[in-house]
Amino acid sequence: MRRGLIYTLLLVLCAQGADPLAQDMLVAHNAYRERLGLRKLVWSDKLAKVAQAWADKLIKRGKLEHQQLPATGENLFEVTGGGATPDDVVHDWASESLDYEYASNRCHSMCGHYTQIVWRNTHEVGCAVARTERREVWVCEYSPPGNVQGQRPY
Repeated sequence: MRRGLIYTLLLVLCAQGADPLAQDMLVAHNAYRERLGLRKLVWSDKLAKVAQAWADKLIKRGKLEHQQLPATGENLFEVTGGGATPDDVVHDWASESLDYEYASNRCHSMCGHYTQIVWRNTHEVGCAVARTERREVWVCEYSPPGNVQGQRPY
C-alpha cells in the first residue's frame, strides 16, 4: 500500500513537472490570482521554451525589450549585480497593483505586469531565467495574452 502511494505521488509530480522554477513561479502567480478569486494558472512547457529562448537572447544582447508575439503576453524582469527568486520577481510585478485603479480601469503609472498576472482570461504561463555573472533576465509568457485595451483584467 505504501509503495503504491509513493508511486502515485511520483507520477503526479512528474505529470506536473517537478521543475522547481515552474512550481515556484506557479505558486507565486497563483497567490495573487487567488486573492481575487481567479482561476489558477497552469504551467506550459511550450511557453517556458519560448521564454527561455527570449531570455537567452536578451542576455546575449545585453538588452531588456519585449518580443513581438501577438499570441502571448509577456512580463520581463532584470537584476544586475545580484539574484532574484521567483517570489521576488512576481512580487515586483504584482506591486504595480498600487498604480491600478479598478473602478476607472486606469493605470496611474506602470501596472501592465500586474494586470497580466491577474488577467481573468489568461490560463497558462511559462517562465524562464537566463544568467551571466552579473545579470539575470526573467521572462514569463502568458496565454491567452492580457492587457487588452478597454477591458478590465478581472
